Amino acid sequence: MNMLEEKVLGIIEKNSRVSTREMAVVLGTQEIEIVNALQGLEDAGIICGYHTMIDWDKTDIDKVTALIEVRVTPQRGKGFDEIAERIYKYPEVNSVYLISGGYDLLVTLEGKTLRDVSGFVSSKLSTLDTVISTATHFILKKYKDHGTIMTRKYEDQREIITP
Repeated sequence: MNMLEEKVLGIIEKNSRVSTREMAVVLGTQEIEIVNALQGLEDAGIICGYHTMIDWDKTDIDKVTALIEVRVTPQRGKGFDEIAERIYKYPEVNSVYLISGGYDLLVTLEGKTLRDVSGFVSSKLSTLDTVISTATHFILKKYKDHGTIMTRKYEDQREIITP
């Protein structure tokens, strides 16, 4: 990976809506070089997608997010990959990570209610033959997500008056 590609990745990780023209100006290069770098990064599978960060708490849409730790028995010759694939194919699942520690996988998912999420865990996830145990944690409030601060401190907007 060259320096331009590395800088492009740093920029779009923070703001995927930035235009190629803006990136070219910031990086002091031609727009076509930015376009080619992005295309190469996409073709190589380094850029896997472009996503929008939404603060669902500020909408009237009901959404519950859960982190589920999953302990599994890896299958001979397949390790954790096959069970991870079975889990990430469920549409409710947002992400699956292989982790270190007391559990093997960390699964994030969303549902409309706590009951939806717990229903998924009990009827779909826990019933998989290689799943030994799960621990579900519900996200109550997001303070920072993917590098973006989700809550702002209250700043007093009153004018200071001195005698």
